[in-house]
Amino acid sequence: MRRNEPTPECLSESRIDPAASAHEQPVGRRRFLAAGAGALAAGVALNPLTANPCTAADSELPWIDAHSHIWSQDTDRFPLAGAQTKKDLDPPSFTDDELMAVARPEGVGRVVLIQHSIYHLFDNSYLVDAVRRHPNRFRVVGMVDDHRDDAADKMRKLLPQGVTGFRITPFIREKDPGTWLDTPGMKAMWKAAVETRQAMCCLINASDLPRVDAMCAANPETPVVIDHFARIGVDGQMRDADIKNLARLARHKHTTVKISAYYALGQKKPPHTELFPMIRQLLDAFGPQRLMWASDSPYQIQGENNYRASINLIRDGIPSLSTSDREWLLRKTAERVFFYK
Repeated sequence: MRRNEPTPECLSESRIDPAASAHEQPVGRRRFLAAGAGALAAGVALNPLTANPCTAADSELPWIDAHSHIWSQDTDRFPLAGAQTKKDLDPPSFTDDELMAVARPEGVGRVVLIQHSIYHLFDNSYLVDAVRRHPNRFRVVGMVDDHRDDAADKMRKLLPQGVTGFRITPFIREKDPGTWLDTPGMKAMWKAAVETRQAMCCLINASDLPRVDAMCAANPETPVVIDHFARIGVDGQMRDADIKNLARLARHKHTTVKISAYYALGQKKPPHTELFPMIRQLLDAFGPQRLMWASDSPYQIQGENNYRASINLIRDGIPSLSTSDREWLLRKTAERVFFYK
């Protein structure tokens, strides 16, 4: 995959939306690199709190970050997809240790690692290795090629390795993204997930919600996760019609939503309070038991955004949340969906 092609992996790379104008794009990764990726490469996160990283045991850190990416400069052991080299890594390094240096000071002891299709596409080995080294700390949302007949078999084989979900998205089907839910392999994956409980994690735009809604209706026992509010607000507008379409998915009992990637939505900067009304509507529709907080690091720690502002929105920022609500949003939902195995 060439660097100037549309890339699906995270909201910071909103180049996946060709209709978005330049001023609508979230802060780019190059700006993040310029702001201090050298500090990350040295093992010091951009958030100044990490100058004194927490030394508590993970068991004493209650919260779960349900969505973060990691990668390594060890490209000999973990080769990059296509013709990419280390020079394409941006930031140059964001390992699991660098991630935890940011997360642990905020009480986050466990993380759901999301396969980075830009750098590793369907090769999940780096994330699986992180689970091997830290089996209680990490779970993985991996990727398999749904154009292969053995997609469902690959799902099952990855489950014992800590892969409890799979990222699915129209964005890597550049020639015909409208068919992303129609391949035999994709349909087999949704059916296999009823047995394995591996969540189908959808990186989509709001315009894709009706298709996902229909797929959920056809597969009512399949666990489904919607990433990043279905990118509602990526253009700065939280449209009522889009929010209603997302809330409509609540009628499917196994569907949950990640309230995440604040850096890319609304005003795209702390304190992110403009997202309160949308979160409130989703709480009314899904309840806290089917919503989960996530940061989408390292992209949440770029420019004026930071990890603390992300978790603070749920941990301290919404006065109407009860202690029980916060526990579901910050731990229990992600624990139920991803840490069951």
